[in-house]
Amino acid sequence: MTSSAPPPEPPLRSLIAIKGEPLLADPDMCRFVVDRPVHPGGPFFYRSPEEAAGSPLPERLFELDGVTSVLVAGTVVTVGKAAKRSWSEIMRPVGHAIRTLMLSGVPAILERDGRQRSEPRNDAQIRADVEALLENEINPSVASHGGKISVVEVKAGVVYLTMSGGCQGCAAATVTLRQGVEVMIRRQVREVVSIIDTTAHSAGRNPFYRADG
Repeated sequence: MTSSAPPPEPPLRSLIAIKGEPLLADPDMCRFVVDRPVHPGGPFFYRSPEEAAGSPLPERLFELDGVTSVLVAGTVVTVGKAAKRSWSEIMRPVGHAIRTLMLSGVPAILERDGRQRSEPRNDAQIRADVEALLENEINPSVASHGGKISVVEVKAGVVYLTMSGGCQGCAAATVTLRQGVEVMIRRQVREVVSIIDTTAHSAGRNPFYRADG
């Protein structure tokens, strides 16, 4: 008796459902309803890229041409656009940005304010700040994917990280690191020169999202 092959993994885009609903009362506003909470608490409203700086989802949405405001509340992201742009141009990129960020497992909103510093600090101080950011802001969200991100070492401002649990070998690991974790660390710990992932992803035994194919 032969065993049947396991069913193929679903594409990542099918794992989070998002529905765009333009507002009848304001043609330049659109609600993007997600099938799960985008970020706890709120609402969080941003009127400019400057206000969004440091929060991965609003920051990413303001990078899209024509986006003028972002409101995150529960399972809904409400986006405002410039009158010269149409939703047929913006809706798909907005949905893609929301889905990509949520697949990463990092928080959509950064609620902790960065501390301003006038003097350069050493590697031990940089490591302490990065570890605090991971513990307080990033890992609580990554834990929902069964994963954890840890500092291996810091040398000359270069931060070496490792991913474990559901993050090790996860198809969204690169998104998690480059479009979520790295953005947050660089915004909050200005002395960081670069961030290197030292994870042996091929050895991951239980990735949260398996690679397609």
